[in-house]
Amino acid sequence: QVQLVESGGGLVQAGGSLRLSCAASGSILGSMGWYRQAPGKQRELVATITLGGRTNYADSVKGRFTISRDNAKNTVNLQMNSLKPEDTAVYYCNVQWYKEFWGQGTQVTVSS
Repeated sequence: QVQLVESGGGLVQAGGSLRLSCAASGSILGSMGWYRQAPGKQRELVATITLGGRTNYADSVKGRFTISRDNAKNTVNLQMNSLKPEDTAVYYCNVQWYKEFWGQGTQVTVSS
């Protein structure tokens, strides 16, 4: 069983930056990523990264967010720049491997 612990959420003004981190309980040989869910909306993909470092981003965050991964430390990070109020959501760490795992979520609030 994989456990994921997120950190780094908070309140920031529009145009600001935040960095989310997710620590896994052990080595991950699958893809890692971030999803988000805003109030009243479905959970959506933000960004993913494979074991080999291949990345995929939602169109809405391309050029603003950067996902990175440290396989030695079993962590995945999301650097979020130029934040907008519409980025406000609960952000969830995700692992897709022999099964899917989720973190507990961390709140990101962007004020206008």
